[in-house]
Amino acid sequence: MKVLVTGGAGFIGSYVVEALVERGFEVKVFDDLSTGSLENLSRVAGEVEFVRGDVRDYDALAEHVRGVDAVIHEAAVRSVVRSMEDPLTTYLVNAQGTLNALWASLRSGVRRFIYASSSSIYGDTPTLPKHEDLKPNPLSPYAASKLAGEDLCRVFHKAYGLPTVSLRYFNVYGPRQRYNPYSGVITIFISRLLRGEPPIIEGDGEQTRDFTYVEDVCEATLKALEAEGVEGEAFNVGAGSPISINQLARMLVELTGSHVEPRYTAPRRGDVRHNYADIRKAERMLKWRPKTPLRQGLAKTIQWLKESSAQR
Repeated sequence: MKVLVTGGAGFIGSYVVEALVERGFEVKVFDDLSTGSLENLSRVAGEVEFVRGDVRDYDALAEHVRGVDAVIHEAAVRSVVRSMEDPLTTYLVNAQGTLNALWASLRSGVRRFIYASSSSIYGDTPTLPKHEDLKPNPLSPYAASKLAGEDLCRVFHKAYGLPTVSLRYFNVYGPRQRYNPYSGVITIFISRLLRGEPPIIEGDGEQTRDFTYVEDVCEATLKALEAEGVEGEAFNVGAGSPISINQLARMLVELTGSHVEPRYTAPRRGDVRHNYADIRKAERMLKWRPKTPLRQGLAKTIQWLKESSAQR
């Protein structure tokens, strides 16, 4: 089977590419390298076909969708903060880019389309844990753009028969998530602590998240590629256990051997108060469960960031 991975040089996408290669798939990567890096693909260099391209360019994308059996669509602007600053680019990449990928896939006879969605689509719905039947309530342009992509997947399945599967990733973290202003909170906290700087907590720190290790997310994505009877469905992909940002900060201070106290600032616009996943549907239909305890995943991430900093 030949698989195209959009955003395949990125944080999550590169793990998916490696796993596909390990399992004998023929893999093509389509990535504009705006946030991804060829370094992320160093372990499979020479074993995958790499194409530098932007998912907003329909003709370029369609050319490389032709001839593949499946598409795993990871390419996205993945930041609530950036989406608040630049909603137009966020929507064009995330919604228009997904439409381009879907239309190209349909016209090329793709047999499975996997869409990387987001838990942010739930917004601040009070029900916990979040289950797939909840009505979405996006609070940021990022969340709205990811929901638009899901809606398009659902329509393409119902109206055209394209076999789509949407995966609602919950707060993915791990090695290769590089530090920048739009990084996930774990990468930002660790990077600051390794420099001897305090983690900065937005709000009172009692907001909760469901942090999911990247290799577990990758495994769920491959399960969705191969599972039977899941076309047209959406699945939560999370650890299934919440932790507050205050608890996370304390754990990271301990694991890094730091002696600093967090600093608190105003709450972030578009932020969700509480979020964690009900993963029973994925357990039942994808036969998937996360395997990596939080402390273990954090330790691996700390080690990678230490080594990454030492190499710069």
